[in-house]
Amino acid sequence: MASPSDLENPTATSALPYSYAPLPDGEQPAGNDRTIRPSRKTALFLVSVLLAVAFLVALFAGNRPIFPKNLNTSPVPSTAATPENVTPSSRGVDKGVSEKAFHPLLGADNSYPWSNNMLDWQRTAFHFQPKKNWMNDPNGPVFYNGWYHLFYQYHPDAPVWGKIVWGHAVSKDLINWRHLPIAMETDQWYDEQGVWTGSATILPDGQLVVLYTGSTNESVQVQNLAYPADPSDPLLINWVKYPGNPVLVPPPGIDNKDFRDPTTAWKTPEGKWRITIGSKINKTGISLVYDTEDFRTFELLDGLLHAVPGTGMWECVDFYPISKQGENGLDTSVDGPGVKHIVKASMDDDRNDYYAIGTYDAYKGKWTPDNPTLDVGIGLRYDYGIYYASKTFFDQNKQRRVLWSWIKETDTEASDIKKGWASVMGVPRTIVLDKKTQSNIIQWPVEEINRLRTNLTVFKDVVVEAGSLVPLNLPSASQLDIVAEFEVDKKTVERLNGADAAYNCARNGGAAQRGALGPFGFSVLAHEGLAEHTPVYFYVAKGVDGNLKTFFCADQSRSSNANDVDKSIYGSIVPVLKGEKLSMRILVDHSIVESFAQEGRSCITSRVYPTKAINSNAQLFLFNNATASKVTVSVNVWQMNAAHV
Repeated sequence: MASPSDLENPTATSALPYSYAPLPDGEQPAGNDRTIRPSRKTALFLVSVLLAVAFLVALFAGNRPIFPKNLNTSPVPSTAATPENVTPSSRGVDKGVSEKAFHPLLGADNSYPWSNNMLDWQRTAFHFQPKKNWMNDPNGPVFYNGWYHLFYQYHPDAPVWGKIVWGHAVSKDLINWRHLPIAMETDQWYDEQGVWTGSATILPDGQLVVLYTGSTNESVQVQNLAYPADPSDPLLINWVKYPGNPVLVPPPGIDNKDFRDPTTAWKTPEGKWRITIGSKINKTGISLVYDTEDFRTFELLDGLLHAVPGTGMWECVDFYPISKQGENGLDTSVDGPGVKHIVKASMDDDRNDYYAIGTYDAYKGKWTPDNPTLDVGIGLRYDYGIYYASKTFFDQNKQRRVLWSWIKETDTEASDIKKGWASVMGVPRTIVLDKKTQSNIIQWPVEEINRLRTNLTVFKDVVVEAGSLVPLNLPSASQLDIVAEFEVDKKTVERLNGADAAYNCARNGGAAQRGALGPFGFSVLAHEGLAEHTPVYFYVAKGVDGNLKTFFCADQSRSSNANDVDKSIYGSIVPVLKGEKLSMRILVDHSIVESFAQEGRSCITSRVYPTKAINSNAQLFLFNNATASKVTVSVNVWQMNAAHV
């Protein structure tokens, strides 16, 4: 989290301009509005086509390996009402996996002439990604024998989703990475269609075991066991798959394609190991619970760890303890009076990661949210931008819980093919309970990222008048770590009459929507004249009761002149307690921008694809688009060195 040293005074403060150009306002340009959907007729037509294709594939498939009949469980007949809107499944969702979801609007001109220079610039400098080709979910992150290991969903043959294997890399510091050979291939009938997401568990004697979802030769989702071929090898180059795989198959009542992503195991009061697996029944998202003593045979517990109606399929479920008082992370098996438990799930329906804080009954194997209105899938999110299929692990090396997540592309598949790669991982984050609010978690980039900082520039007590724009002169603006504090003019706040404090980052015009107390913040990856720019900002609204509500937003609507990229506006309300200054941190790394408000209470990850604001043309601005109040800002900006990724 931000500390006083992050806002230190330099020997020399950078000079500021004496006159400011007004920040352009106006309507949000027509673009990829996420609320727009194909018409019902179009959707039904596409569904019909997909069904016809599926029928033909089934008709002409021949001499395929026969899947054991006793593993083909039948789903419970659905009693759910027919949904009002029918949309076609993409090729990945149809198979039950995470994949590229962005597609340009129907009828849009998608022929932007991307140059090699533009595409080369998009590759990040300090976010993990393989050398080439497609990547998605993080798998089995673990600290083992002195090395951090990251496995990940990987298609080794192309920069598009396909037959997925486990890529593998190791690091000493979570920032610089050494790429290793593929850990697990699709070489068995039980994972022929994909070695999908899984988790690692370290046993008390130091042994390491992995459970992962395999997609069988008949596309049934099963759970499989694997372990290192040589436990003494700190790099874990070679892996052995248990000869008795699969160790778990979909239980009665669960569809063959709705049973995936086993968690890290934790100890029960009886000394057994326990895992949970995501699924659904009709439209109710659920987490199944299994106990085991040897990771080979499993007992399905009565009931569920948790379920939330209407949330759909739960992918990549995560379950872990969090300390109510301490700042350290906790091993997954820790429980007791000073502990709360987090349940997180990736929602297949909307492709966002939701979490909730609650109480775990270890004897019943059930978890209850502290606040049912903030339950999994309907309440808090890890990140209000592009952040999916996340996974935590307990880092016993530094006594912390570390979060990884997949950051997908939001350009076109054609662009991915041209540049030869797709997707990155977010910067790993630590997770602790927010001790001030007790109702949310705090996420913050791991401390090791600070080692990449260089060339600090400080702007102290900059007064930004209403309607003003301040260029911050920097040697370069494509790789930055920005830490800032804002103070809104108190006298203005006091004299303003309260009004309807309803605001929505996405639906209220983004940074162009002007209110008395906002928006204000930074325009990152900005081109001179703001032909392209990505505002990250606060919007403060004063209610009729006199109370303030603060929103944290990222506006991609003007991020690129290209018409074949997503330009969504993201954000949500962020808690600000009495006496707190508004603070934000922004990591800019070429085409990815990770933003943190109030020391990590709210986070937004953006993917942006500028055509002009790249290389030496990328600039950074402070702006205040409020109509009534000035803001005073103190900013530290570091250039960021490249990591070995």
